[in-house]
Amino acid sequence: MDSTTKVLLGFVAGLSIGTALGIMYAPQKGSTTRRKIARRGTDIVDDFRDKLDDSVDEIKERYEATKKDAIDWVSKVKK
Repeated sequence: MDSTTKVLLGFVAGLSIGTALGIMYAPQKGSTTRRKIARRGTDIVDDFRDKLDDSVDEIKERYEATKKDAIDWVSKVKK
């Protein structure tokens, strides 16, 4: 096993142990914690979708502007 694999396995093991300990010693009931995690996950997905939609809109606007510029340029060249 090379050193990169060992480091990665150590990281994953530490993350897993930390998560388990955090859940075990959490001051709230498991159901409450799971609800909070689910809600936060939904918020992250919603934020990602909003940013993706904004990016798609911006790309469409740039495409249309570039298309218009190209058509104008071709018209000028033909004259």
